[in-house]
Order: sequence, then structure tokens, then C-alpha cells
Amino acid sequence: MRKDLSLLFLCLCLLLAPAAFAQKQNGLTVSGTSFLKNGKPFYFTGIGFFNALYNPAFNKSAQEREQWLGKFQKYGINVLRVWGQWNNTHGFVDTAPDATLYMPSGELRPQPLERLKALITAADKKGMVIELVLFSQETTDSDRKLSDKSADKAVASITRELKPYRNVVFQVWNESSDRVADYYKAIKQIDPQRLVTNSPGPGGDLGDQPQNHMLDFLSAHTTRQFAGRHWEIAPKELAYLQARYQKPIVDDEPARNGTPDHGGPHDGSSPYDHILQIYKVWQLGGGIVYHHDMFQKGYGDPSISPTGIPDPKFNPYHQQVLEFIAMQERYRPALKGQEKGE
Repeated sequence: MRKDLSLLFLCLCLLLAPAAFAQKQNGLTVSGTSFLKNGKPFYFTGIGFFNALYNPAFNKSAQEREQWLGKFQKYGINVLRVWGQWNNTHGFVDTAPDATLYMPSGELRPQPLERLKALITAADKKGMVIELVLFSQETTDSDRKLSDKSADKAVASITRELKPYRNVVFQVWNESSDRVADYYKAIKQIDPQRLVTNSPGPGGDLGDQPQNHMLDFLSAHTTRQFAGRHWEIAPKELAYLQARYQKPIVDDEPARNGTPDHGGPHDGSSPYDHILQIYKVWQLGGGIVYHHDMFQKGYGDPSISPTGIPDPKFNPYHQQVLEFIAMQERYRPALKGQEKGE
């Protein structure tokens, strides 16, 4: 009898484990135009680490991963923007045909899924959030786009797998609006509380009205250097979105330094361009994801760190911007109800 009771208790523990895990997590929600983490105001402060699931150095061990997360956190970063599809043919660091969460059938690949869950768990311990980009137009451009049937299966599968993990937000696309409403509905059917956003197109594409009304927060890619003084234009675009849709806004993949390929500057740029833009976005109460050029070439290129990780100390240009981000408590307006250090 005692043995049977012990077995029953063990079974109950296993069944309740996902719920118990979720309760310990740093869950992200929205309230009006603000983000909340565990019910308290949260400044969404990210960096692009598109290749995180496919980078050998970052995934070498749990200890390496945690050390890098600590380094990002030291610079004020509390969100990592990670891509599920890194299987494009543009020559970016760590790209490969199998660098994707999804098989052609829509089934999930075990290794990147395991790495994703390990990253989410490690980030949660540090109070950090993962913004997972489900699909990318770069993969579409490389003729590796999933069929609609496979994509539907992939979205449903990743939503179910990550349901216990609450420190994750989904961004449906990097720079596309293909079937966003379908994917949004599918995610919400399985996980109604999951925050879902989208990057509707390249720099300056602010999305259509139905999409912006539907999404939980807005993360359009703002206008870049091609239009001139982006540090003045982009904050105005975000202010418009915030006022019209009354939702949180994130300056996600804004103008950057580096190669003129893929939307980069043709006439050079200054760290102060980005510092000014970030400051103005903060004054709106908006979030940021710092965009950089430490992934758009292969190993051995001067813009790529030896590890392939966007190391804040690798490039003096980026380090200057990140050191400003690290001082955000000094320069951003305090959110109502926010305590120092949150």
C-alpha cells in the first residue's frame, strides 16, 4: 500500500511539473502601452543574437551560456532576439541548411529545440526574456520557405512545446506579413496568454491596420539611413504607432552600423546616431532591440567576433552604444510603479 501511494505521488509530481515550472518563471504581459514582468513595469531592452541556437561557442556548455547571458545583462540587456530559421544562403555567420527549428515537414528538430529550451531556462534564472522569431524572409528569399501545411504544423508544435515557458514572446516573422493572422490565431488557440508580435516588412514598413490592431505589441522595423536622419524619423514612427494603437512599441532591428548589404548604411554612421535614437524611444516609454553588424558576414571577417557571438566588447563602436544602454536608469524616464534595478 505504501509503495502504491509513493508511486501515485511521483506520478502527480510529474504531471504538475510543467505548471510548477511556469509559476516560477518571469512571465511577460502587457498593460496599455507598457510591458509588465510578473506584474511589475518592465523596460524591454534587447540585442539581436539571431544565430544563438546555432552558434557552437554559445552552446558549448551550460556554463558558457550562463556567462554570456551575464555579460549581456551587465550592459543592460534583458531580452535576446533569437531566430528559429537561420538557414538562409546570405553567408551570415553560422548559417547552414539545417540551422532551423523545423524540418521540411514542419516537425521540430530535436537539437535546436533542446538548445532553445536550455536558453529560455537559463535566461529565466537571470530575469531575462527571449523574443523568438518563428520565420524569416531571408529563408524565404533562399527558397527554403516551408509550405503552408508544414508551417502550420511548425507553429502549432513550437507553441505546444514552449507553453510551460513564460519568459518568451513570439515574433511571427522577420520582415514579412505572410499569413500572420493565421499564425496568430493558431498560437492563441493553444496558448492564449502568449504575447505575439510581428515585423511586417523592411525598414519603414509599419504594418497594416488589421495586423496592428490584432497583435499584442508592435515591433515594426523603423526607417533606416536611406531616409536620412533616422534618429529623428524612427521615434516619430513609433510615437504614431503608440498613439494610434495604444500598445507597447519596440524599436526592433533599427538602423545600424556596418555593411551596406541588407539595409545597412552606405555613407557611414556614428554611435551617437543610435544613442540619440535609443534615448528618444526611451522617452516614449518604448522598448529597443539593438541592431548591429556582428552576424552578417562569415568567420574571419573583421566585423565578426572569433566566437560568432555579438560580444559587447568586441567592437568599440558597439561597445560605446551598449555602455550607454547600460546606463539606462540614468537616462530613461521612470515607469510608474517601477523600482530601482528592475
